Amino acid sequence: MKNTSQKRSEQGFSLIEMMIAALIFILLCGAAFALLSVAQQRYQTESQVLNSFQEARFGLDEIVRDINGSGYPAKNMFSYVNTPPGNLYAITTIAWAPNYPNSPCQIGSCTTPGNFDLIVERDVDYWHKDGVEWTRYQLLGNVLSRSQTYKVVGQQPDMTTAPSFVPYVQNVMNDAPAAQIAQFQAVYPNMFPGGNPVPVFTYTCYTPYGPQPCALAGSYNSPVNVTDVEVTLIVMAPTQDAQTGQVRLIELHGRGHSLNPIQ
Repeated sequence: MKNTSQKRSEQGFSLIEMMIAALIFILLCGAAFALLSVAQQRYQTESQVLNSFQEARFGLDEIVRDINGSGYPAKNMFSYVNTPPGNLYAITTIAWAPNYPNSPCQIGSCTTPGNFDLIVERDVDYWHKDGVEWTRYQLLGNVLSRSQTYKVVGQQPDMTTAPSFVPYVQNVMNDAPAAQIAQFQAVYPNMFPGGNPVPVFTYTCYTPYGPQPCALAGSYNSPVNVTDVEVTLIVMAPTQDAQTGQVRLIELHGRGHSLNPIQ
């Protein structure tokens, strides 16, 4: 009787019990790896969105800084008895084409400034006395490009800046095709009002009746009257959301204010 009891107490797990335990372990490991995979996918997506956001925010801040400093230095800041050299002062905040520096065009009919093209006139580093720069931002496809050259008296700013473009902010979708905008609106219904492209640059002009949107400013709808520029960037993450397969967009807004309109 004693030997039988001892044998029973020394018995291990049965084969069925081992198989059940192994199955449970495999299921737990599978669930853990599935959660880990989802977390990795989410991390990759959020990292891409964050990188896109940081690049776009940096670009937006730079544009706003350029606009805030536009029109500087003004001609009346110089103590020359005669007119100072034309490349040392800004005659306007926003340079235009065609006909610069003669009668400015109406915003909307200019080559620049426009919804996706802006040229700022200012001295980036006044203390070096190396003259005024033209800084240009232009949306080319889905890349916001930047160009900066010295102002050349007698030259057109659009022609002078055109050869010097470099990519600045990638995947800017403000001027996306209609079919792509429709896809975006399925995910982001509040973007692209009316299914139309969204201007990168929107202008406010000085008038005797106070600041007004340049499109409504009548005869004051002119680059020389621009006081404020609203900047909007709609940027797409380089890859789709790993979980949903949908595009990821961010929309950023900034506003630059020139202190020296109407030189």
